[in-house]
Amino acid sequence: MASADPPGAGQPSKLGWQTATVLAIADETPRAKTFRLRLEHPVRHLAGQHYVLRLTAPDGYTASRSYSVASAPDDRDEIDLTVEWLDGGEVSSYLHEVCEVGDELEVRGPIGGYFVWRGDRPALLVGGGSGVVPLMAMLRLARASGRSDLVRLVVSVRSDDDLYYASELAGPEVTIVHSRVAPPGSPRPAGRLTVDDLRPLVVPDALALVCGSARFADAASHLVVEAGVPVHQVKVERFGPTA
Repeated sequence: MASADPPGAGQPSKLGWQTATVLAIADETPRAKTFRLRLEHPVRHLAGQHYVLRLTAPDGYTASRSYSVASAPDDRDEIDLTVEWLDGGEVSSYLHEVCEVGDELEVRGPIGGYFVWRGDRPALLVGGGSGVVPLMAMLRLARASGRSDLVRLVVSVRSDDDLYYASELAGPEVTIVHSRVAPPGSPRPAGRLTVDDLRPLVVPDALALVCGSARFADAASHLVVEAGVPVHQVKVERFGPTA
């Protein structure tokens, strides 16, 4: 993941590698799975932070990728990482095709201090595709702390087949925008995210957090500003393939 964090945010160089045991693996979509990990040395994360996951081959070759934490911050020793499978991807292919419950993985984190929500102010969350992952941690935090009134989550997906966390998204805090195929009976026809989707959700002093591909993040961040969120209150995280 390519983050918009300013230099030094999270200071990952001070965080050591630790062992995480795979407790559960759940399908989110045909190409995405959530891995629940038990940390050997748990550190309470902030909603929006990520972990680096490293694989080491018998010959010593290593490959590492960054994955956002999907679970809400709490005092447990467990985190959820949602991983999209990419064709030919070293890390994602291993996790999807080889990794099993009980396996041990190397992780480092939590990392990132810029793209976070601490649960203390209104927030408009806008995610495209897998960009919903760190935003889900924020929604879960709001619900767990009884402050769902503070967040409004807008998720843009091609179709319902691409929707992460579908069973949890029902609720007044969430708006789903289908860009390619809308489900039968949908009040909104399929189409790209527009300023009209966002404007009714903006409240005074709201922080906007936008996450998705570079193309989506650039377009959505401009829409958020057009909808009424001041530029200095918009935080953006762009990502590229993390195979």
